[in-house]
Amino acid sequence: MNKFYHSVRLDEDKCKGCINCIKRCPTEAIRVRNGKASINSKFCIDCGECIRICENHAKIAFVDTLREMDRFEYTIALPAPTLYSQFNNLDDKNIVLNGLLRMGFNEVFEVSAAAELVSEGTRMFLSEHKDGMPWISTACPTVVRLIRVRFPNIIEHLLPIKPPVEVAAELAAKRAMEKTGLPREKIGTVFISPCPSKNTYSKSPLGTDKSEVDLCVAIKEVYPKLLSAMKSVAETDYPDISTAGRIGLSWGFSGGEAGGALCDNYLAADGIENVIKVLEDLEDQKIENLEFVELDACSGGCVGGVLTVENPYLSVARLHHMRKYLPVQVSHLEDSEDTDERSEQFELLKFDNGIKYEPVFNLGDSIIEGFVRLNQAERLEKKFPGLDCGSCGAPTCKALAMDIVRGEATEDQCIYLMRKHIAEMASELQSASREAKKASGDNTRGNYEYVDRYIDKIAGDLSRMSDTNGVGYKGISNEG
Repeated sequence: MNKFYHSVRLDEDKCKGCINCIKRCPTEAIRVRNGKASINSKFCIDCGECIRICENHAKIAFVDTLREMDRFEYTIALPAPTLYSQFNNLDDKNIVLNGLLRMGFNEVFEVSAAAELVSEGTRMFLSEHKDGMPWISTACPTVVRLIRVRFPNIIEHLLPIKPPVEVAAELAAKRAMEKTGLPREKIGTVFISPCPSKNTYSKSPLGTDKSEVDLCVAIKEVYPKLLSAMKSVAETDYPDISTAGRIGLSWGFSGGEAGGALCDNYLAADGIENVIKVLEDLEDQKIENLEFVELDACSGGCVGGVLTVENPYLSVARLHHMRKYLPVQVSHLEDSEDTDERSEQFELLKFDNGIKYEPVFNLGDSIIEGFVRLNQAERLEKKFPGLDCGSCGAPTCKALAMDIVRGEATEDQCIYLMRKHIAEMASELQSASREAKKASGDNTRGNYEYVDRYIDKIAGDLSRMSDTNGVGYKGISNEG
């Protein structure tokens, strides 16, 4: 298993070498070198911000396709709560669920039903582990990966409960094996996802050794086929196969998970920049007296994922409308008066293993080496103009200094320093030309005038070459 697997990829043919993506990436995982962007897999957390910002559509979400379902004999659709919000005038999510069956799935298991089980498990965990508060939700894989590489002091506060999609896949696969008698490898669990981060989780999960999610397909791909199937469902008497209520459906938007935890002191934040701010404040212990923290990398929550088709704020309104007609909670952990038995059921929701800090941003293999290199980077940074223009291919002057210390860049990639060096070289050449003329007298003046013009031409050409990097400074002066 590749622990740095990521699902946001680059289409080099479409990349124009602009610097929009490097300025947007929250972990500074992107560089532009030799006219093309590149993504550092160790830094990337699959937030999808570069997909949103890239006007050339050079950043793509690498996910599975519906065609891959053919390798399974029995397929189970795992619709995310966000899926219901993609359709106009939808009052009954049973139309969506039955539409998935008409698309060709053999069975449907709602992720929102598993979300209700996770909410119940979260309530149990919070009541029994008050000493570790605040507990941070692990439902968003992007947030978990961000904490893993950037916030080591907060890892111990990650809620050790599997995300709803994993719980749904495990329960659905187990039920299908009992129902059909098929071995696990012939049963395909297919998550219909709003974001590439969920695909990364299915291929390289955190908290468990192997995910039970076999395929992760985009809502964008499913939408047109499902819309057609739903129209045929609406014209018939369709069965009620829904297994989730308000709590499960609310997981589709920011604050829904925290609401399901039924705690008074919670914080819910969405949007990767806001998430980072909250994590920084938590790390600095600026936020106190919280029981639970829900963080969603996408604005609005999962409805804001880059694999959706609808405006996220419209999607939130639709989910709120649909909630009105649902019971509070439909799916429950099995009721039992035996405390040990109930605890055993809860164990099925918990992580199989812990999450470890990955020091990908460290500059050295040891603390001493790291401090030495950090000092080098700080000295280098002072040489740069501090404009964070991005024309060097790195998002900030500090990032360029770090790249140089790592051996991944050189000082002359800062075009302001390059401009200064070019001016100094031109001045030195012209001074040498004048000294040579004085030493030789006037007999060869015509030849040196030719040399002067040639030197001026070189300096001008270099200046114009530097201008093409996009900074837009004025040409180099050729005065001695």
